[in-house]
Amino acid sequence: MCGIVGAVAQRNVVPILMEGLRRLEYRGYDSAGVAIIDRNHCLARTRSVGKVRDLEARLDAQMDGVTGIAHTRWATHGRPATENAHPHVCRKTVALVHNGIIENHEALRKEQLKLGYEFTSETDTEVVVHEIYRRLEETGDLLAAVRAALPALRGAYALGVITNHEPNRLVAARRGSPLVIGIGIGEHFIASDVAALLPVTQRFVFLEEGDIADITRDAVTIYNAQGERVERPVKQSELSSDAVARGEYRHYMLKEIYEQPRAIADTLENRIGLHHVYDEAFGHGAPAIFESVEAVQIVACGTSYHAGLIGKYWLEGLAGIPCSVEVASEFRYRKPQVARHTLFVTLSQSGETADTLAALAHAQELGFAHTLSICNVPESSLVRGSQLTLMTQAGPEIGVASTKAFTTQLVALLLLVAVLGRRRGLGSDGEARIVGLLRTLPGLVEQVLALDADVQAWVPFFANKQHALFLGRGTQYPVAMEGALKLKEISYIHAEAYPAGELKHGPLALVDADMPVVAVAPNNELLEKLQSNLQEVRARGGELFVFADADNGIREETQTHVIVVPPTNDLLAPIIYTVLLQLLAYHVAVSKGADIDQPRNLAKSVTVE
Repeated sequence: MCGIVGAVAQRNVVPILMEGLRRLEYRGYDSAGVAIIDRNHCLARTRSVGKVRDLEARLDAQMDGVTGIAHTRWATHGRPATENAHPHVCRKTVALVHNGIIENHEALRKEQLKLGYEFTSETDTEVVVHEIYRRLEETGDLLAAVRAALPALRGAYALGVITNHEPNRLVAARRGSPLVIGIGIGEHFIASDVAALLPVTQRFVFLEEGDIADITRDAVTIYNAQGERVERPVKQSELSSDAVARGEYRHYMLKEIYEQPRAIADTLENRIGLHHVYDEAFGHGAPAIFESVEAVQIVACGTSYHAGLIGKYWLEGLAGIPCSVEVASEFRYRKPQVARHTLFVTLSQSGETADTLAALAHAQELGFAHTLSICNVPESSLVRGSQLTLMTQAGPEIGVASTKAFTTQLVALLLLVAVLGRRRGLGSDGEARIVGLLRTLPGLVEQVLALDADVQAWVPFFANKQHALFLGRGTQYPVAMEGALKLKEISYIHAEAYPAGELKHGPLALVDADMPVVAVAPNNELLEKLQSNLQEVRARGGELFVFADADNGIREETQTHVIVVPPTNDLLAPIIYTVLLQLLAYHVAVSKGADIDQPRNLAKSVTVE
């Protein structure tokens, strides 16, 4: 979602703000803007629809200030337009950037119109800057003005606020949206996440829910939701400033696909012994908690939801533990019956997905026994709010279409299956088998990445198509769902996934020569049934594209294109075949000239409902 950057320094902050915006482009946005307090204590602002480069082209080369804020906007209230872009300004005095949604903006707008405030945008954010200006006139102090204005707001926000009345001050606040403070020497910064600030600092303070921060060049003072002055720990980031660079790759997504062997190896590091998984990798108290677990509830969104569906097969089939999987945006509005000793598991790349966070809060209200987050961002709200955590160690994932975050989530779920299954039907021998297979996984992913050229050869069959069908059975059905999602996300080809056994219950009516049908066919107990389903497609003129295990006997023939995959154990097949589907989606999207890393209408981290 929207990205925020801010700075108070002794040097010109415009280059810092612009670099921060470039590093936040992965979050998804449709407009961008920057506001500074210049050397004459005047408020200067530039905004633009489009990319950060479009904003940069509009900047005055003389724009220079030591305090400033910047923003990338993903439209919620109001269309993508210059007047709706942030920062928003009130009476040339207060400027503000905002991530989140103000639910009572219409009521506030009516009240402010009566008071004579002029509105120049369609956004919910503009009521916030007017409210703060109103309080600034009453108090004469920016911090006091923000503190007085916040109780009037209902909804979620991360805010950065400046005023030319106090040109060396920046006030930040968060409720429901992430915000981090970067600690420098004689300068301080704010951002939506650490990636934006890595060129200027590796020391960060993560604001807690309800915090307000008073930031100057020399000091950071934080107040909690009760208005009490508090100390938040300063954490050293292990990320380097070039960790989010594309390097030799054309797009971040391709880079991240090829980073998967390393990401998987990093996720396993220090989590597995010779024959077992370390319970302690999940956090303090994990062994005792795992002893009591009798069921698992998984909640996630998007790609993470697909990982959860595969995890359900594993938890029930291997560990012998009942498991339910739900989309977070649905779960948070239900009142499910909570089984005794159920472990509530949330999956998220960012740890800031609004619906997943709300589902976690709902689960805690419902009385779930224990909570576990599987996440890629250690300082995220989801991690901080969960009893146990397992970090996926995927590193920064910039492309909106998730790749390495998904496969490392699957690795993390297998680790969970091992520790829970050891205590049930799986036993120590079964756990040792999982550990042994996981050790081979990075090498197997390297092998399938070597099939990249074979995947590219299929691109002409998809480039001019409007629809595609993905088929799989068992654990490969969620893999097919993930493959369809990737294709539609970045190539804009309408793609759907079905269990192959459901073809005759409707989808077969759509099959013709203009709809490519993609199937994932590992060598498992469902292979014969899948082969029968594929014959049904061929008999109706469908063109088949099959990723087939070397040992399963499916070969190239008329209307059937096959990429032979190295023999893969059925347990690891969902990860292996997913990588190939990622490559297919990527290359098809490239052929169509799509914006691979920032597909239209999508955001990396959905931090509002």
